[in-house]
Amino acid sequence: MSRRPRLGAIALAVTVAALLTACGGDDGDSSAAPSEDAATSETPAAEEAPSGTVTVLAAASLTESFETLADQLQDTYPELEIVYSFGPSSGLVEQVLAGAPADVLATADTKTMDQAVAGGVVDGEPEIFARNTLALAVPAGNPGNVTGLADLANPDLRIAICEPQVPCGGAAQRLLDAAGVTAAPDTLTTDVKEAASLVALGEADAALIYLTDAAAEGDAVETVDVPEADAVVNDYPVAVLSEAANAEGARAVLDAITGEPGRGILTEAGFLEP
Repeated sequence: MSRRPRLGAIALAVTVAALLTACGGDDGDSSAAPSEDAATSETPAAEEAPSGTVTVLAAASLTESFETLADQLQDTYPELEIVYSFGPSSGLVEQVLAGAPADVLATADTKTMDQAVAGGVVDGEPEIFARNTLALAVPAGNPGNVTGLADLANPDLRIAICEPQVPCGGAAQRLLDAAGVTAAPDTLTTDVKEAASLVALGEADAALIYLTDAAAEGDAVETVDVPEADAVVNDYPVAVLSEAANAEGARAVLDAITGEPGRGILTEAGFLEP
């Protein structure tokens, strides 16, 4: 019986070219007499550049940002193929713990990443690369006349909230607890993208989703001000996996996520800096 990862979302292929800079690498013949023009003949050791396929399992809320990152990396790393699989963080961790082949894991909270660390599938310490907060999202025009978190307890409204085991669901519960609201959800979604889609399509009157996902829906979704939301923040960690088949390529992708252009792309999408 084989188990395969649920590669439900988006797979991107990015071809990458020269990664390592410098290193002139060639030791040359040190015993030979120095030549005056030796310094002009060095070229980068292109054969040392990372190549092959890197599989990245990433939280659904990172979809648009990581797709943009892949587009930007294409020119820089044309010989490295990046395959993304987006989904709920808890589900991604379950896949990794079950032995699903992958090189990099990026989750939407530290709780799920901690499960991967405890399971011994992470190489080294995860790095926090972004943070995110929730928004109370409603369809364009706010047909349910939602004015605040208290309306999530209204049984006459169609409410969508993430399942409690996924990061957006955990954050939603913390926010509701802080506001003293007991929500009456009609739908518990498997990830934040499903909740955002229900609102955008007008199939839910309100949902608690990440601010970045509300922004990603464009004019189809509006947000209602929730002052308490700033107090509930999810940290996003990323790590190379211990069984990564392409550890060198995985490290190059992680460096891109935690550095530039990743930092700029995530900030533009509405993520907070760590």
